[in-house]
Formats: sequence, C-alpha cells, structure tokens
Amino acid sequence: MRIGILGGTGPQGRGLARRFATAGHAVVLGSRSAERAHEVAAAYADLGDVTGDTNAGAAAAELVVVTVPYEGHAALLAELAGPLAGKIVVDCVNPLGFDGQGPYALAVEAGSAAQEAQQLLPGSTVVAAFHHVSAVLLDDPAVDHLEGDVLVLGEDRDAVATVCELATAIPGARGIYAGRLRLAGQVEAFTANLIAINRRYKAHAGLHVTDLP
Repeated sequence: MRIGILGGTGPQGRGLARRFATAGHAVVLGSRSAERAHEVAAAYADLGDVTGDTNAGAAAAELVVVTVPYEGHAALLAELAGPLAGKIVVDCVNPLGFDGQGPYALAVEAGSAAQEAQQLLPGSTVVAAFHHVSAVLLDDPAVDHLEGDVLVLGEDRDAVATVCELATAIPGARGIYAGRLRLAGQVEAFTANLIAINRRYKAHAGLHVTDLP
C-alpha cells in the first residue's frame, strides 16, 4: 500500500513512517515544506520506499494518515478535501492543551478531531486510530516489539478492517475495533491521561485491551 502522512515530518509521522516502511509499505512524508520532507525522508530511505513531498503531494497516496498538530487540522483538511475524496483517511490527531497543571483535552465543536475531519471531508472515509502509540517507541530502531493495542473507530467496516490490518505493521500491536466515530472524542482525550502517566512514571505507556483472543 502507498501511504501518505500529512505532517509526516513530526514525531508521530516519523514513527509511523518507520514502522510502515519496515513492513513493506511505500510511504510519502508530507510537510508544509517539500525541502524539509525530502530531508527527513532521506534519513529513512534505508528502511524501504520512503519519499518526501508537500502535504498536497502526500494526499495523492492510496491511503492517508493525518498527524498534524490540532491547531492546523481543520485548515489543512479543508484545503485537501478534493485530493482526499474517495480515500480512507486515518485521523490520529489529539486535540490537547497544556498548562501549569499538565495536559488536558480541548473541546471540539464537532465532538472530536476525527468527526471534524469527516465533516470537512464528506467524500472521504475517515477512521480514527493510532492515538495512543508512543512516538518515541515507534521511531526507536532498537525497539522491535511494542506491547499494546491500537483502537480503531469508524463507520465503514471494510475501512476499519483495513486500518486494523495496517496496525499490524507495528510489531506486537493489534488493531481493535472500538466503536463508531462518535466515540472518538474520549479516545483522543485519553491521550492526556497517558501523557500524565508518562510524566509521572518516566514511561512510554500505551493501552492493552484484556480478554480478547
């Protein structure tokens, strides 16, 4: 599969690119700066087919993953609604704020970043996933097994199945259907809890769903 990553030069984008490329997928790292994207892609070229482009160039891929900061989420997706039509768009964005007391979830008028994405991309199939996988562990070449599960939310069963299968590109991870897109808000918000856990215990915590085969 050819996978485009919007905001692919950021920590989460780079980490996912490492795992997708290692699993044999072709990856296009998107960025506001094509020069920056080419520079980062060159550092991952030994893993497989990894190239850099603008975000618009990455949007031309078969499946597209959104990893941009929330403050640029709506504007970018509105701009790329045309190129993203007819595709599975995986939204990984966590709308979070930070203050003296630590991380907290931001209120999103649509209910979640994923629901906002679906409103802005009526011609696309939006799936929410990859919110809770540590970017640090994803991008660490010394880590060959990431214990944990990827919660996958969406309305289209085939699209959800595709993303659940994509999650297996992360060694040790499982993709698990976690409900319809309207449940994405609490999944995104829980990332604030994980950040608090990680800060307190100096860890890279994730999620594991029990009592599943």
